Amino acid sequence: MATTVRKTARKTATKASRKATAKTTGKKAGASASASAKKSLTLPSLGDLRKLVGRLKLPGVDVAAIIESQRKDMEALAEANRQAYEGIKALAQRRNEILRAALVEWQETMKDVAGKDALSKNAERAKAGVKKAIESFRELAEMEAESRRKAWKVLQDRFQENLANLQSLLLKSK
Repeated sequence: MATTVRKTARKTATKASRKATAKTTGKKAGASASASAKKSLTLPSLGDLRKLVGRLKLPGVDVAAIIESQRKDMEALAEANRQAYEGIKALAQRRNEILRAALVEWQETMKDVAGKDALSKNAERAKAGVKKAIESFRELAEMEAESRRKAWKVLQDRFQENLANLQSLLLKSK
């Protein structure tokens, strides 16, 4: 049903584009045709689609519900993108904190390079440094996985809502 609405909307938009192109080619073929071609390449807004489908007056098609569903899909996508952005931002901040701490530690290590116990101290510090690096990498990997999980959860929830709506529509049609 939604596919039929989309096909009809595309056909109507194509016809309107052809009419506009035919009118402009008679007047200013060069500049007007390229401007018309650019306009025809832009996607119609949800309001334009609502008007177009409303003019078609298809029986059994709830235009408002279709538009609302599309709006919710776009909101879910925007929220998932926001979640992903926030996760990447937090990950970058934490990585920078880890690098600063490692740099400070390295500077402290370089102060004690020439001492009686330098070799044994440096071996212990190297061992502790490797252990800390592994812990840091684990922490960053967990942060990345959590960020990805949150963004994906938003999309999964919207998908489940769409499935529930589809099921209710199918049950009503029986």
